[in-house]
Amino acid sequence: MEIKKTTVPSIDAYIALFPESVQEMLQMLRQVIHDDVPDATEKISYQMPTFALHGNLVHFAAYKKHIGFYPGASGVAAFQQELTSYKTSKGTIQFPIDQPLPFALIRRIVSYRVNENKKKAAKKEK
Repeated sequence: MEIKKTTVPSIDAYIALFPESVQEMLQMLRQVIHDDVPDATEKISYQMPTFALHGNLVHFAAYKKHIGFYPGASGVAAFQQELTSYKTSKGTIQFPIDQPLPFALIRRIVSYRVNENKKKAAKKEK
């Protein structure tokens, strides 16, 4: 039996799929990223809200028990010491849905990814 994945046209449509309390968390996360990287483009990629600047920066997604934050393998590795209280994998951080999001940490990770993408883009231009 094939399961059809739901596709959404925008981040707003994605966020609207969740209960109000989760919508608030996702909107706050979106706003924090947007405030820190106003030049980033918002899009849906891999069926998740995505911010891009010189390539994908970060993705996020909501699940039953956590908010998945996807800064890539380098973003997780660079902050491994600060992520010990969260479940992580190669490119994923799981923030429990019943706890406040660590916005200061998220800002530092996003900033790290911006710098990383800018350096990659500068090398390509040479």
